[in-house]
Amino acid sequence: MNEESDILEYLAQGGKLSAPDNAPPRYRAELLRIMASFVDSELAGAAGFADLINAGPGIKEKIASSRIVMEKIDHAERVLNIMGEFGANIARYMNVHPWRARVGRGEDLGAERRDGDMRLNVFHYPLDGWTDAVVMNLLMGQAGVIQLAELSHCSYQPLGETFNGILPRERRHWELAAEGVRKINESDPEARTAIMASADYWSPRVAESFGGARSARFELLCSFGLRHRGNEELRNEWQAGVDAFLAEI
Repeated sequence: MNEESDILEYLAQGGKLSAPDNAPPRYRAELLRIMASFVDSELAGAAGFADLINAGPGIKEKIASSRIVMEKIDHAERVLNIMGEFGANIARYMNVHPWRARVGRGEDLGAERRDGDMRLNVFHYPLDGWTDAVVMNLLMGQAGVIQLAELSHCSYQPLGETFNGILPRERRHWELAAEGVRKINESDPEARTAIMASADYWSPRVAESFGGARSARFELLCSFGLRHRGNEELRNEWQAGVDAFLAEI
């Protein structure tokens, strides 16, 4: 059995790697894909939400949204630094895509990625005002927390530890969004209609971020120890949380 096979067997049995030099080519490629998707999504999400900071109805909302934007860029940098250890050009990467670019509101991208941009497709759609932005951050924030919790157990230890450190702040972003939606709902008798319209728009797009129920790639990621829970299981957990929150308000 060669060295790569030994490492892959070690990973399949729950082992962890701690440095790029130990990573076999196939493992390295999938790990970089996970990191690129996270970095691109954080940068695109921050860029889209930054345009809405001044739409916040009060100082508290403007401060909270500014902090979210800043922390998302910081999260991207943390993971990008790990990518740099694998040879990624960090300086070039930050400007490789137009992070603010968005498709038309009515377009349907499905699950296909666009032009080498690894952001989750939900971050290609435009926000439509403050309420819409807060609802999107609520739904995607909950999805992000679930996905990060899954990836914090990945077999590449430096990345798992980084995701574990990011997770509390992403959870706080979701809490701020939930607080914002509650406040909008309570302050305006007609706000519920706008909240539900945004939820109807964003829910299927956020659901796509979990991937297909049956995935050959998921099986590969499991064998590498990079994933553990199935896409459908994660999506169902997210949907139950969303349904409970919307029922509450």
